[in-house]
Amino acid sequence: MASTSSFVRARTPLVVVKASSSITHSSTATLRLRPPSTCYVSSYTSKNGLVKRSSCAPSSTIASKAPTTVGLSTTLCRVNYTMNMSRAFSSVPDWKTKQEAEDNEPKQASASIVHSQQSSDNENAHKLGGKYTRLSQVPISEILKAKHTLRWVEPVICHTSTVKTAIQTCIEGNLSGMMVVDRDETTSESSRERGRVVGMTTSRDLLRMMAAGFKNNEGAEEVMNKTVGNFMTPISQVIYARPEETVGTCRAIMAKLGIKCLPVLSHGRVEGLVTARDMSDYGVEAKDRGGKKNYLRDISERVGLSSNTSMAEPPTYLRAHLALEQKPLFMNVGVAEMPHPFKTGGGGCGMNARDFGPRDLTTDPDMSEDAYFVMETEMVDNNEGSGSEDEDVVVTKRPVVYMGVADGVGSWREYGVDPREFSHRLMEECENLLREATNKSRVITPSTVLANAFERVKEENIIGSSTACVGLFDSVRHQLHFSNLGDSGIIVLRHIDSNVAGALKRDRKTPRVQRKSDIRIAFVSQQQLKSFNHPFQLGWTGEDIAESDGSSFKTAADSCASSIHVRRGDIILMATDGLFDNVDIDDIAEIALEWEQRNGFIRGGDISAREKRWAAGASMTDLSCEKVTELAEMLCIKARENSLDNSVDSPFAILAKENDIMWSGGMPDDCTVIAMHIVGEPAHKSIL
Repeated sequence: MASTSSFVRARTPLVVVKASSSITHSSTATLRLRPPSTCYVSSYTSKNGLVKRSSCAPSSTIASKAPTTVGLSTTLCRVNYTMNMSRAFSSVPDWKTKQEAEDNEPKQASASIVHSQQSSDNENAHKLGGKYTRLSQVPISEILKAKHTLRWVEPVICHTSTVKTAIQTCIEGNLSGMMVVDRDETTSESSRERGRVVGMTTSRDLLRMMAAGFKNNEGAEEVMNKTVGNFMTPISQVIYARPEETVGTCRAIMAKLGIKCLPVLSHGRVEGLVTARDMSDYGVEAKDRGGKKNYLRDISERVGLSSNTSMAEPPTYLRAHLALEQKPLFMNVGVAEMPHPFKTGGGGCGMNARDFGPRDLTTDPDMSEDAYFVMETEMVDNNEGSGSEDEDVVVTKRPVVYMGVADGVGSWREYGVDPREFSHRLMEECENLLREATNKSRVITPSTVLANAFERVKEENIIGSSTACVGLFDSVRHQLHFSNLGDSGIIVLRHIDSNVAGALKRDRKTPRVQRKSDIRIAFVSQQQLKSFNHPFQLGWTGEDIAESDGSSFKTAADSCASSIHVRRGDIILMATDGLFDNVDIDDIAEIALEWEQRNGFIRGGDISAREKRWAAGASMTDLSCEKVTELAEMLCIKARENSLDNSVDSPFAILAKENDIMWSGGMPDDCTVIAMHIVGEPAHKSIL
């Protein structure tokens, strides 16, 4: 087997069209032409044993492309970007263009800006280059310049520094985050670049290090002497901003990803870090911070709490849920899987209906490259002792539920490798690890399960690659922990009364009286892709491959690991991309609502009636356990229907066009869905 470092999924080959509209690669796909000025060329090629998608476009099209904003270069020495970097997020305001347009308009009589209590969002407008523009449109480079002008503090710490040193550096420099550098390596002869950036750490990361140490009963000195380099965010996972991007764009990035610091990368150098506070400070003049007038207006009536101040009672709409917080939750699980509709015997796969021929669509799940596992087991509580027999403490064992999906990469079929072997074996090893750890060890994190299973697959020399998502349901703490690598993922659906939706935002599009329910998308996991249709994946070619920016092969350490607080009544869906590529997330919510209403878990959209039923002890747990598989089946069937419908663009097709790829209709693929329903009482039979 030839060594390879980059594999993409087997998709229907696209007709390749040059700007002159001449065909350079033939296939059975339908020819769709675009005007030469916007035509994008895409195909699958095999060169030197590598499977990859080659693409090109006219210079006018290439200029609009952008490299990913995730992960810094391992050497941080790129000087010239080959692509314009304004497309990391699709709605980047071009403040310079707007500024130039304003310059060409007739001059308006200048109007004075009145600072008043009502418009103390002076914060929303700022003077820049002689013009007043909204703060959200200011380039982030201006924020960085203003910050450095007031005070220059290099946000850097050595990777061998201790936690204690890092905390002191943060406090003394008033830093929220720091770039971690290796002082023994350089990227150039310039002394200014002394040290190579290897990662990033924030004040939040330091607190997590300390919390993890204390949780493991480590002493204060031992915790403080830990090395920062062992806990930092690796360079491949650092999210960064570009100088020309605006405050509005950067705020959106930080809000979506839940991060508090953004390094600003320019020509391979980190010019500095910006935070939400830096952006807010830029919108306030120095004269508006101090003085008598500002104190009397902004502070005098807000400073100091009285001696009899107390905390308010929880809001009425939360009391029912808070009453349930003291009780454990339980999970009913149902699984459905459906293979690619054009799968053929012997591991083959038709590219389209014409290639597949006049036969019934494939329904045998054994032909699917997707794999999954669900396992309920008992492990030692992490807050108890280590579980060692030599320990005198009494340990507590509690039930936990693990689940996972993996999606094998079909391109391996071209090399005579069955794509099913790797993904199926990966899930089998996850289950084997957990079975061996039952009643013996502490609760194992999903990322650890995934990493150890991957090592076992490599030891068995199983060639292939796949995306993977592994989750853990903690019934006592009401949490779902997960680790996701690639384009599989998790979504959480929850009923939330629009009248009290708060930060989750009310549905203002449909009048309240016309709404059938208030089911909401409470959480969507982050997916990871090198480029469109090229997800991160765990893979093995028979030999170790050196890490590189261009490789889609990653490790479990590169996965997106997070935790979700769940509530009774939540619907959690873990699925491969066969679902998300073909069914819009709002349609998924509608299907889940239909399932709930059909089985009487919620009638209409009356949340209060459901809570009264719970309070009366009518949990309907056994019915949920019996019917939850139907939900998974409904979603798989919908994904299959949409994948074969060429009249309506699927989420995959819409995203393809946004990336200048000619694709219409659905995306035939394997589909696996694990549907989970959170209930208040255990079912009288197994979760599966």
